[in-house]
Amino acid sequence: MRLRRKQAADSAEPAEAVEEAAAPTAPGHRSDGPWDSSELTVEEDDETRADLGALSIEGHPEVELRLQVDEASQQVQAVMLVAQDGAMELRAFASARNEELWDELRPRLVEEASRHGGSAEEVEGPYGPALQLTMPVVDSEGRRGTQQSVVMGIAGPRWMLRVTMFGRPAAAYDPEGLLERTLRKVVVTRGSEPMAPGDPLPLKLPSGARRMG
Repeated sequence: MRLRRKQAADSAEPAEAVEEAAAPTAPGHRSDGPWDSSELTVEEDDETRADLGALSIEGHPEVELRLQVDEASQQVQAVMLVAQDGAMELRAFASARNEELWDELRPRLVEEASRHGGSAEEVEGPYGPALQLTMPVVDSEGRRGTQQSVVMGIAGPRWMLRVTMFGRPAAAYDPEGLLERTLRKVVVTRGSEPMAPGDPLPLKLPSGARRMG
């Protein structure tokens, strides 16, 4: 897995070799992952994974892992998985027990999209209600266009994983796609410390990370 540290924008599974009988289980839409750390144990010396603090991500030679870092605080804000046919941005948040944070967040994302001249439509995604966004963009040569993405909220035990999909996964989600399989192998560690619902779970640079470009 290639690792690249990316400057922040101005705006704010178990291994396949494990026998089926030993596979972990999770409720509802997460029956095949992503996993909570109580459902799937990750060994500290597992070199096949990137330890990012709240998120553990299994590597793949065709997936580049980019970290969005706030240059002022040096805090990792988000993780981007990039493949040849698209990308997924991952952000993990604290959530209270029996609280559906995603239900509260969706209307705010719709308002934010409208405020920036875009549009948002609620659709049914693989993990429940999702938002299909169409946003205006300007490329490096000053040409105007639009960018489409799909945002999902995946609820776990006292956490929510917000996933924004670009490219092929946003246009045609495929459970057998490389990025989709990588997403299902993500492990979230909520931690035991008290946090307000909506607070971001702490992410960190993995050992050996270096800045590129």
